[in-house]
Amino acid sequence: MRLITLCYRKIIDATATRSWDQLVWADSYAEFRLQAQNFNPGQQHRSFGEILHFVPGAERLHFLVSGAVNGYVQQLNERLPDITDNLGRQFLRFKRFQFELINSDLQDKSKHQVAVNFVSEPLRWHDTVGTFLVVSEASTGAGAAAETLTHMVQLQPFLSIYSILTPAPDDSANAR
Repeated sequence: MRLITLCYRKIIDATATRSWDQLVWADSYAEFRLQAQNFNPGQQHRSFGEILHFVPGAERLHFLVSGAVNGYVQQLNERLPDITDNLGRQFLRFKRFQFELINSDLQDKSKHQVAVNFVSEPLRWHDTVGTFLVVSEASTGAGAAAETLTHMVQLQPFLSIYSILTPAPDDSANAR
């Protein structure tokens, strides 16, 4: 049995059209401006890149700004956004996410760009058909004749196999 986790990298910028994306974008920008003051007290740096390059410890801004989006991520109810199976259903669940500042400018909000990286719960990977992965919940299909309900999810930009989990060897076979 092959178990995998998927990672979806959702990039959000000024062109966002969905309301959830727009809220994450706007609130993360406001929080970036607030937190950047601690790393840029004399306003000598204008962009996130400059602050990151010239100010020691500025990589903490990713974490500090992430607090502004935690509530929005909770609204997703552990459902990975945007990615559906071939029947149009959202089925992927996540437990972990990581927020990342990609770009920002203290004087030009339109340059603000962030990413939220979602890591799915483990899935059983049955096969690949064309550009579709055939997957099911990791806990299904225990018996030899058990029916396993599957989903077909298309490989697409910003969605990738994050990890392949190797199950521990079955110790019961060595107990004899």
